[in-house]
Amino acid sequence: MIRSEADAREHIVEAGGLEAVGKLEALANALRLENDSQNLVSKASLDQIWARHFADSAQLLSYVPRETTGPWFDLGSGAGFPGLVIAVLRPELPVVLVESRRRRIEWLNSIALDLALTNCIIEGRRLEVVETRKAAVISARAFAPLSKLLSLSSRFSTADTHWVLPKGRSAAQEVRELPRGLRKMFHVEHSITDAHAGIVVGKGKVGVGK
Repeated sequence: MIRSEADAREHIVEAGGLEAVGKLEALANALRLENDSQNLVSKASLDQIWARHFADSAQLLSYVPRETTGPWFDLGSGAGFPGLVIAVLRPELPVVLVESRRRRIEWLNSIALDLALTNCIIEGRRLEVVETRKAAVISARAFAPLSKLLSLSSRFSTADTHWVLPKGRSAAQEVRELPRGLRKMFHVEHSITDAHAGIVVGKGKVGVGK
């Protein structure tokens, strides 16, 4: 369990090395400045940015095979979590950040350019109108209730798609509320940054109406 900012930094070093730490330090500084102009994240969370946002995002890599070549789809990226962190830690992996809000899109484009994240693709539109393509990984943090999320993103999934969906304290309940055909595809893993939070993890193609 990550209990401090120091623990979180160590986790990032293990996941991506010192170069990743440097890029995330730049991201942290930029996020603090931008947060004065638009409410990207809660102000209180900025004091624990390494644990609450960086390590919380990085832990999703534990549930995705290292040999995965992408693309990784991050839905409703908002401030860029987990998508920007994944792009920093896996520079060889195409990471598609889907976000529909104009100011968030401007932020994502700007910071991806500043951090030289050439593997980061910003889809500045609603998910419903994003061109259908095969996703190796689908993530979403605070995007939509699980059943709606799966319905909206089902067309991007294949039999080999990995799902990593941070859902906080509602994770187990949201899985239990899925139709039986979907319920058996997913399970809940405990978050290493919050003892009370869960991550919905699964693999496979989601069929609408299952």
